[in-house]
Amino acid sequence: MPAQISYPGVYIEEIPSGVRTITGVATSITAFIGRAKRGPVNEATTINSYADYERLFGGLDLNSSMSFAVRDFYRNGGMQAIIVRLFNAGDETSTAKLSVDNTVLEAASPGAWGNHLQAEVTHDDGATTEVAARQGVEVTDLFNITIEDLKTGAREIYLNVTVVEGPRQLDKVLENNSDLVQVKTLPDPAARPADGKYTVADTDKATDGQALTKADDFTPTDAEKDKKGLYALEQADLFNILCIPPYKDTAGKANRDVDVSLVADAAAYCEKRRAMLLVDSPSDWTSKTKAVEKFTDSGTDHVGTRSKNAALFFPRIKQPNPLRDGQLEEFAPCGTIAGIFSRTDTQRGVWKAPAGMEATLKGAQGLSVMLTDAENGELNPLGINCLRSFPVIGRIAWGSRTLRGADILADEWKYIPVRRTALYIEESLFRGTKWVVFEPNDEPLWAQIRLNVSAFMHNLFRQGAFQGTTPREAYFVKCDKETTTQNDIDRGIVNIVVGFAPLKPAEFVIIKLQQIAGELEV
Repeated sequence: MPAQISYPGVYIEEIPSGVRTITGVATSITAFIGRAKRGPVNEATTINSYADYERLFGGLDLNSSMSFAVRDFYRNGGMQAIIVRLFNAGDETSTAKLSVDNTVLEAASPGAWGNHLQAEVTHDDGATTEVAARQGVEVTDLFNITIEDLKTGAREIYLNVTVVEGPRQLDKVLENNSDLVQVKTLPDPAARPADGKYTVADTDKATDGQALTKADDFTPTDAEKDKKGLYALEQADLFNILCIPPYKDTAGKANRDVDVSLVADAAAYCEKRRAMLLVDSPSDWTSKTKAVEKFTDSGTDHVGTRSKNAALFFPRIKQPNPLRDGQLEEFAPCGTIAGIFSRTDTQRGVWKAPAGMEATLKGAQGLSVMLTDAENGELNPLGINCLRSFPVIGRIAWGSRTLRGADILADEWKYIPVRRTALYIEESLFRGTKWVVFEPNDEPLWAQIRLNVSAFMHNLFRQGAFQGTTPREAYFVKCDKETTTQNDIDRGIVNIVVGFAPLKPAEFVIIKLQQIAGELEV
């Protein structure tokens, strides 16, 4: 702003530099959608460790393939996850309720986990006179309550609470502090509950005409587009990878597959959100022959998508199940692969293929199908990423193609790292150029855009994200009167053209040997 000149002397003006640093977004925030023991339903909840998952969603569960996938994600190097718990609530009784005399509590979230809740009420009138005075209530209004999940051992203790109006009113205390229960109904007239233990199994009273019965679990399903189910991710500002672990009952076995229609919807949603979908191979792909047969079936789509923003991994992995005395079982690999994506991004960058000798499947003790080099050679040209087992090296990811990666397609988004690098640049520039909106659309603005976008791209070039030995060979940024015509200006449009030379993985290494013939002396 020009200085207001009023007296003879020196005036200081600060001139904007035009530098607006574009910060690269995260690259491996992974969203998981599926069933969990407990926790908020249809809410995108961010966690930063598996301990967070155990605390909020109950840990490993035989009925939840998502619980194992999240564990594998963190085991293999995952950093941040977004959990969307789905629950198909048939009626109000899907949430367990607990009657503590005339005070009715209900589990903090739907699910059969609430059937194991217990509340214990105790009175300590001799020690609460001063406390009651501070709260402005009677001593006989106060009580202590302990809430416990008898199955997991989780326990919460609340001292000197009351059901009458006051600073320690039970419903407010639980609303702000409890992960286990909330108050459904307070007694009227207010009367504190009697000493004793109260369990869901003992609850047989009725409130508002509904029986307070035990809760039942339902199979998680994809919900309508009202920010539920898959679309609960609308609540998340950013995610880069989407995993939908199996939930569908197949051949009498739970958690075997995902509906093909849901995979198609998820792939379309990932394209909209600039994210990658990791697709688990169907459970009936029990050999290379079946995989080829099903994948190339022109009559039926057994996968659900051929999106450039999706990648398929085959076969499934074998791990010990701690809930079944360590017996080996088959698990979908999406969580493990997402962890490898995150680990590779941290160690090398999003432009490095998440495959090869460094891409070890931590925790995997075997694979459901052991593939040979020749069999791998049949699957890879189709765009199926193989998981392999090699002597000494162990189990590793040995493919890095999108579902547009079939050789016959000759698609420019053939490789996962190329696609993910483009998505990273797109999302970073989308967020980093919002300041441009409503600025005067002329050469000074274009120059600022070129300066800031070029600085971002040059930083990537210095990190080794592009081909080429010079910036001119690696990328370009154009924003001038050639990209933005007068007609565009009249319509309020500024066009920015950014190009980059992607690094493509060395998928095939060819070593040529020649025998040197001895020279003949003449």
